[in-house]
Amino acid sequence: MRQSALFTKIRREAPKDEAAKNAQLLIRAGFIHKEMAGVYSFLPLGWRVLNKINEIIRRAMNALGAIELHLTGLQNPTPWQASGRWSDQEADFWFKTKLKNKSIVGLAATHEEPLVSLLRDHLHSYRDLPFCVYQIQTKFRNETRAKSGLLRCREFLMKDLYSFHHSQEEFELFYDKVRSAYEDIFKTVGLGGRTHLTFAGGGTFSRYSYEFQTVCEAGEDTIYLSENKGVAVNAEIINDEVLRQFGLEKEELVPHRAIEVGNLFNLGQRFSEALDLTYLDEKGNKQPVWMGSYGLGPSRLLGTIVEVFADDKGLVWPRSLAPFLVHLLALRAQNPEVKKFAEKLYEQLERVELEVLFDDRDLTAGEQFAESDLIGLPYRVVVSEKALTSGKFEIVSRIDGSIESLSLDEVVKFLKTKHV
Repeated sequence: MRQSALFTKIRREAPKDEAAKNAQLLIRAGFIHKEMAGVYSFLPLGWRVLNKINEIIRRAMNALGAIELHLTGLQNPTPWQASGRWSDQEADFWFKTKLKNKSIVGLAATHEEPLVSLLRDHLHSYRDLPFCVYQIQTKFRNETRAKSGLLRCREFLMKDLYSFHHSQEEFELFYDKVRSAYEDIFKTVGLGGRTHLTFAGGGTFSRYSYEFQTVCEAGEDTIYLSENKGVAVNAEIINDEVLRQFGLEKEELVPHRAIEVGNLFNLGQRFSEALDLTYLDEKGNKQPVWMGSYGLGPSRLLGTIVEVFADDKGLVWPRSLAPFLVHLLALRAQNPEVKKFAEKLYEQLERVELEVLFDDRDLTAGEQFAESDLIGLPYRVVVSEKALTSGKFEIVSRIDGSIESLSLDEVVKFLKTKHV
């Protein structure tokens, strides 16, 4: 992509109505646009990052044997009334709206009830189980106070996976597979070393659950982590009973601020009993289905990655997520040969299928370098008068600051080895 073709513009100053680092940098760099509190549009660069996160998640879900679908955002109250989660007193997350015929519908915050309801038309026999489905879809939550940029939104993207089983034992085997899949996802996006499986409360689903928490000072949660045992417990449920369950001593636990980036719920038979989702077993007897629910927010994950990796110059993208691998800068000065050569290099890099953002605009070198740092692509290649004279081109790593000075052929080979 040519940077001159991007309609988005870099902002010199952080927006005054944003305190969170992720929102400030993403808005300044032209990745997102704030529509209102807790509601953000994804601009071209941000959309590319979000789609890369989605594809990493999608590959992991497909490898589990999960089948992708897309459920409606508008919600019929009936299944939610059956589960007891339609009332605002029982579930405080609702956006509700009145149709022209005076009936009330909701905007989906999650999809357990509508999915269970529709499966009554499709699930009948023990032969139909087990199976799992997932979607990557927009959710709506009526947060009292939307804050922290993409970390707490009123409209956001969610990957929700649901599994259906004959028994608790069968569910637990699948649960372990999902846990491993989540661990692989967090490793792929660069958060593996600081993301911990955490024992937590179950919210409206159950007494307890597991979360994945990424250690970060911007986090709203506090977790207590045992480094030796690799066990973490959310501060909201830490007590003597939980400590005994995990064989922990309070003295060995270290508190950390953390961001919840995923969760795993054992739903048991709560929703299948409330909504009459049953199957006939081998003896022809009706049995309620055992369920699991597994959430992971791609847009929140994007915000978390910014909070963890960004520095005082701007964004820093891991290679697996960067909107482009290479930022090609032509420091044209007063030499038209610089621009001509940069154009040829851009075409050459595109021919070998490298993702390149080509800054072909007429800016000063200082402006180009500052904007390049803010956007945060993994590698910057500089074409200048000096490079044309010497035949050596500078490659700067935004990730670790290392600098390579290579010939043209070496530049192409180097970048091809870094391609994800």
